[in-house]
Formats: sequence, C-alpha cells, structure tokens
Amino acid sequence: MSSDEPNLDEFFVEKKRARNPLVPIGALATAGVLTAGLISFRRGNSQLGQMLMRARVVVQGATVALMVGTAYYYGENPWRSS
Repeated sequence: MSSDEPNLDEFFVEKKRARNPLVPIGALATAGVLTAGLISFRRGNSQLGQMLMRARVVVQGATVALMVGTAYYYGENPWRSS
C-alpha cells in the first residue's frame, strides 16, 4: 500500500468511535426499549408494549439523526488524511 492510503483498521476503530460517540449509546437504548416492549407484549400488557414500541421509534430516529448530523458535521472525505 502506498503512504496515501490510510490503514483501514485505524480508520474503522479510532475514527468512528471518536466521531460518533453517542451512536453506540443510541443503539443500545434502542435495543433496550425494544426488548422491554417485547417483554411487555409477552406478559400481556399490550398498552405498555405499544407505548414502548413508539418510544423505540423515537430513540431509533434520534440515533439516525445523530449519525446523519455527525456525517454532515464532518462532511469531509474520510479517506483523506487530516
């Protein structure tokens, strides 16, 4: 590889975590709300389950908004060295 190409391991491990620190938290929150909703459906509490499924959509949307926002903020070519 030439010196112009970045090391892929460095890019995917360090850059993504540094640029999107809240995205993994949002993904875990989405999974947690989804799990709680599925458990409440299984226990027969459909009203709480519906509320949790709506909350999941909101949390998932916020996570996607974080991803899009950071991509817009860092709107540079990720392969270009800084």
